[in-house]
Amino acid sequence: MSTPPPDLPPPGPLDREHALAVLAVADALLAEGEFGAAAAAYARVIGHPDADLTAAGWYGLAEARYRTDDETGALAAWEAAARAGETPVAWRAWKQVAAARVRLARDGGGDPGSAIAAYREAERRAPPAERAEIASRLGWLSKEQGDTRAAGRYFARARGGTGTPLATYAILALTVGVWVGTVATPEGQRLLDLLMLDKARLAVGEWWRLLTPVLVHDDASPLHLFFNMYALFLAGPIVEAIYGRATFVTIYLLCAAAGSVASFVFTPADSVGASGAIFGLFGVLFAAMRTHQPIVDRRSRALMGQIGGLIVINLALGFSLGFVDNAAHVGGLAAGLWLGYLLVPGNVLTLASLWQRGGTPLAAEQRRGSAFIRAAGILVLVFAIAAMLIAGIALR
Repeated sequence: MSTPPPDLPPPGPLDREHALAVLAVADALLAEGEFGAAAAAYARVIGHPDADLTAAGWYGLAEARYRTDDETGALAAWEAAARAGETPVAWRAWKQVAAARVRLARDGGGDPGSAIAAYREAERRAPPAERAEIASRLGWLSKEQGDTRAAGRYFARARGGTGTPLATYAILALTVGVWVGTVATPEGQRLLDLLMLDKARLAVGEWWRLLTPVLVHDDASPLHLFFNMYALFLAGPIVEAIYGRATFVTIYLLCAAAGSVASFVFTPADSVGASGAIFGLFGVLFAAMRTHQPIVDRRSRALMGQIGGLIVINLALGFSLGFVDNAAHVGGLAAGLWLGYLLVPGNVLTLASLWQRGGTPLAAEQRRGSAFIRAAGILVLVFAIAAMLIAGIALR
């Protein structure tokens, strides 16, 4: 068939309702093997003002062309769907563009580098459940091109990781460097005074002290620093692997601020240390493991299984020792539990995401709604920190 069936709307502009109906008819025709009629129906939707619908039309047209062995026409249509904007089908279109470019390259008519670029675009937009497969394909293509470093990085992502946890190591190195600066330089005491949680100075507007105490530790003994950095070394790479570097740093800073403001309200003495942020990382892993069930490697899974016990033991030790800032621990932990519940791991597969199917306009609306809820939840935490800061200032 070369023309749309009679149950389609007549030629002319389509409103959204009729465009969705045409897409449904086209999908049915494609499933029935009526590729020519399906192509004509998909073409009716192309050019609709709604970019989601136009992209869906291009994507369906590509599928119809591909099934009639018109690979050149299919590739052109997939590329049009991919470049229609940030639509629900964009990642799938980029993935198909990449696969078509791989086939062309292996037939001697294309550049493997363009396939890698297309897979990167697909990975960037794909839902979490699909990223591991795309990362694996990127790994094999990079390996074929002789780029072993990139291949290793992509294979690490495919296994549920981001490669080297650079953000964790950077925070660790910075914290150790600041501690060395406080104990081994003539200006060490001034640096300590500048960064510590001096609550009187925080109360008069030195707001950076909500974050900077995580960089300074007891200058009398390295044990405080050692235990905190060892805990960061264990938990940090897992949080960074399942959430990504930028989100990991955001989590660390929010938990640091929550720990500091809890200490500001409930503990009179000044304090130092990264314990509040570390407890926050523990809280994130505990909540994420039970809420989202991220799929991680064996080592990470073993540690996450012990997180609950580690939290209880460390809290018990803290409350049994008189010199420990337990308010900072509890504040950081509470923030971490909230963030772990709120934020869906975006860098690895989760058991929940394995059962989700995206790619429709409805799925796009649901994703936008979820993003709004997450943003609102983070704002709730920020407002809670601000409210406690105001309360602490009033108490002083």
